[in-house]
Amino acid sequence: MKILSVCVALFGLLALGVAQQFHDLAGGGLGVTALISALAIWRSVNLSSFLKIFIWIFAVETIVFGLCVLAAEASMWPAAYAEYKLPVTLPITVAIFSILVYLVAQTKVVGQMMKIADRYFDTAERGHARIWPLPAFGALERHVAVAMVVFLVLINQAQVGISVRLSFFNRDWFNAIQNKDASSFWQLLLLVFLPWAFVYVASSLIEFFVQSMLVIRWRRWLTEYYVDRWLGGHTHYRMSLTGSKADNPDQRISEDVNRFIDGGSDGASAGGYGIYSFSILLISTLSSLVSFAVVLWGLSTNFTIPGTEFRVPGFLFWIALIYASTGTLVTHWIGRSLIGLYFERQHMEADFRFSLARLREYSEQVALLDGERTEQASLRERFGGIIGNWLALISRRLKLLSFTATFRQLSPIIPFIFTAPFYFAGTIALGVMTQTAGAFSQVESALTIFVSYYNSLAGFKSVVDRLTSFDEAIENAKMLGTMGPKRRATEGGVGAALEDVHIALPDGTRIVETEKLALPHGESALLAGPSGSGKSTLFRAISGIWPYGQGSIHIPDGASVMVVPQKPYIPMGTLRAAITYPKAPDSHSDEEVRQALTDCRLANLLNCIDREEMWSQRLSGGEQQRLALARALLTRPDWLFLDESTSALDEKLEAELYKMLAMRLPNTTLVSIGHRSTLGAFHARRIDMTETEGGQFTPRDTPAAAAE
Repeated sequence: MKILSVCVALFGLLALGVAQQFHDLAGGGLGVTALISALAIWRSVNLSSFLKIFIWIFAVETIVFGLCVLAAEASMWPAAYAEYKLPVTLPITVAIFSILVYLVAQTKVVGQMMKIADRYFDTAERGHARIWPLPAFGALERHVAVAMVVFLVLINQAQVGISVRLSFFNRDWFNAIQNKDASSFWQLLLLVFLPWAFVYVASSLIEFFVQSMLVIRWRRWLTEYYVDRWLGGHTHYRMSLTGSKADNPDQRISEDVNRFIDGGSDGASAGGYGIYSFSILLISTLSSLVSFAVVLWGLSTNFTIPGTEFRVPGFLFWIALIYASTGTLVTHWIGRSLIGLYFERQHMEADFRFSLARLREYSEQVALLDGERTEQASLRERFGGIIGNWLALISRRLKLLSFTATFRQLSPIIPFIFTAPFYFAGTIALGVMTQTAGAFSQVESALTIFVSYYNSLAGFKSVVDRLTSFDEAIENAKMLGTMGPKRRATEGGVGAALEDVHIALPDGTRIVETEKLALPHGESALLAGPSGSGKSTLFRAISGIWPYGQGSIHIPDGASVMVVPQKPYIPMGTLRAAITYPKAPDSHSDEEVRQALTDCRLANLLNCIDREEMWSQRLSGGEQQRLALARALLTRPDWLFLDESTSALDEKLEAELYKMLAMRLPNTTLVSIGHRSTLGAFHARRIDMTETEGGQFTPRDTPAAAAE
């Protein structure tokens, strides 16, 4: 950026020198603007990577367009292209754009947006791309993204230039109609309008394709980024423990990421615009504003205030500015509460969908309890919140729409009101009148972008807020991951051990304390005690996922630990995928999978291994527990912690499975939580959670005789 800044500064000095030599005030303005732009670029070294793309574009354009202007000023412009001399306002405009980007980047809301956007434009990952008809090639993903953004910005600026050219066609064409000049009419139509219109349409198609590719690549990367951060290091679990305000992470990843990038398909929720759309829209708007403001200023130079002879330079430009400013202020005053309403709507919609999904998952339990009426009442209540929010949105948007619709209806006729007296007096021709109206419309539209897109901006801001709060929740959960009892690998150890460990609940209440607890390798143990004494929490701490407490948990280096909860997780997909989880479905042979099912008394499912079903609903509680034990047989961990993992089985089947585990996993140390007295027969040691005077529980060995 500093080299670029020096180049712009040198150009600015050159422009000042040329302006002084030719006594050109506009050239002096170009030089001053370029120097200010150079200062902004110099200070943009630590700016957002996404915004740096636009600063680079505008800085290079400042130099290129500015050199063309200086060449014309120094009579070095080719005579054959005299009609295509660039106005000095063009390099001044792009220089101002680079300054504006720097200033906008200092605002808090833009900082929030760029923090999310920059992750993609800073990635060091490699990707693949293809430019037809060339073969595919590999490159850094961020380089591909930057190239696509630059291309889209340039093609968008070219479209603005075409629009300006067509405005002059419009002027000449209507003048030809007024003068009944058939030759000029057809010549302009065939040789000016049709070629430029074709180029514009072709550029729009190319723009759509490149934009679509950029959006899907960006969304894929950002979705994978959030999924990795959410799932990495048990962050998702710790977020659930903290009661994080980042509700419904599924929606934040699947919907909010899409809406952030390009608005998604639900225009009512996010307005159909995202960070890319608004960036390009803003550039297009500013380009149109400057380009057509110059045209409008020139056309209305000799206009007077109606009823007087007082001339105001750029009269219609000032009318458009006053009109747009008034509309912007009124629009914000009416619609400022929309951001909060959209945020609340997304929260309520996600809660309602989650309730429906949860009801589907537990449909059997609800049916057994005859709980349909309660669920209906709960769903009605949740949906009632959506209705209330929707009515509030309708009320606010109705007020906003009543103003903006009136505003837009009045906008087209205002320039005709001010130009009509001059047309009827014969001062201006019909073509000039229509061109003036068109230029006024473009300037007014650019100035009222806030009015036109307020609803979209409100929806987009709510998406940014949701992703920002999601990021904060993830960071808090990751910080929580550094807390709690520490798992330490021990070299040459023959067992696991807890040393000076205390375990607390999320609210800080201590529940388990132990100075020393050894779990020698090969010695099975039964952990017993009253409900709420911290048995399951102790297992969670040993597995390394519980973040509350202190102390050291020693595990032999390289040893694997597996915890089987009372209600195991059964993923969607085939039965094979459920058995081999978390490994890939093809990580074990058919023979191994079938043997594990048979050993766990699930031979009735042997013909269903590759069938896709909702197995969490298809299987009974006892079958799910046996499936989890089959998973343990395939995993063959060094330590297997069973947290009431056979509670849904009868005592006879439970006994058979414990004997099977001892036979199939001779090198696995088995530690169980259970309340049945019959479990003692399958363990060499019994540990009871004993309550201390302070109200905590501590694990203590019970003589073997008491366990029998």
